[in-house]
Amino acid sequence: MPTSMPDMPDSRNWFSDISDSRRRHFLASRREGVLIHVGGNSLVNFASNDYLGLSFHPAVCDGARGALDEAVGSGASRLVSGDDPMLHRLETKLAEWKGYEACLIAGSGMLANIGLLQALADRHTHIFGDRLNHASLVDGTRLSGAKSHRFSHLNYTALAALLERHVSEKRIIVSDGVFSMDGDSANAASLLSLAEAFDTLLVIDDAHGTGTVGPEGRGVTATAGIAGHPRLIEVGTFGKAFGSYGAFILGTRELIEGLRQRQRTVIYSTALPVAMIAAAESALTLIRKGELVEQLNQNLDLFKQRTADIGFMESESPIQPLLVGTDEKALQIANALREAGFFVPAIRPPTVPEGTARLRFTITAAHSPEQIEALAATLRRVL
Repeated sequence: MPTSMPDMPDSRNWFSDISDSRRRHFLASRREGVLIHVGGNSLVNFASNDYLGLSFHPAVCDGARGALDEAVGSGASRLVSGDDPMLHRLETKLAEWKGYEACLIAGSGMLANIGLLQALADRHTHIFGDRLNHASLVDGTRLSGAKSHRFSHLNYTALAALLERHVSEKRIIVSDGVFSMDGDSANAASLLSLAEAFDTLLVIDDAHGTGTVGPEGRGVTATAGIAGHPRLIEVGTFGKAFGSYGAFILGTRELIEGLRQRQRTVIYSTALPVAMIAAAESALTLIRKGELVEQLNQNLDLFKQRTADIGFMESESPIQPLLVGTDEKALQIANALREAGFFVPAIRPPTVPEGTARLRFTITAAHSPEQIEALAATLRRVL
């Protein structure tokens, strides 16, 4: 019977070492509104993607609580017996709100994007993606087997050149709407113009824009006036501004029906618990009223005013990145802010490109003006 050689790795030394400045930590923490309790300390949380504070809003919690009176888990995949009527109702409401013909709810943003691109593409397809696209879009492209072409961030001249060079029967342009680490936005109208000119589909993942930017918080496609276009497929999430969990895909009726038949991450995944769907439906009602979106915009304006000369990256979204360069400096600033009572973790490679370590501040509707003022004053002192 063959035996392992003495230097053959086992599970204890399978992975190479990671330096302390790059090591990720899963912090045991508990959220309480905009506060986060970490290591015995209560900190003001400026790192959450809960942009409207809906994850702890009483109406959203009540919606989830009511569904929990009946069941916790869904019990099966959507295809088998987990397709609660509330799922269908929320899909209809989302399509109407965002201006599309149809909608498909999936388990998470990662599952939505990976499954979507696998269903749309094969080895004969060419996919053209922004170099700073979210990992779910990158991995979805890889797993689809399509030929991948990446263009420099927001460089649509470079994208046009790639489209000119790589001709095939089926091509797809893929981009984030609001980019999660830089906070800037794709020019959705320009992308759709290229999709029309070069006869491609366009996929926009507006996870961070939905509920935060554009008219009624409907995101970058609504801002550009292109929502519902037959070449456009949009992905959104319940895990950020909606304060819940899960994701959704929007498109034409024919496209969504095709995904129902082919998207493996929906067909072979357990359906979302109804409590999460009830929470998301309650959140949609609150978002559509507009007050929370307006409060977010006011808080964002205040933060930008108070930090205008500090050197933040250009961003009109709730994501406000401060580029500092080295891992060590980012960790140093994050630790100083933590000692002052603010939670803003350092973001380092490989999450962001080499040499672009940063502090990623996120502003929410739930922050008070006093908390924002105190953060800005502390940040000046720390820097």
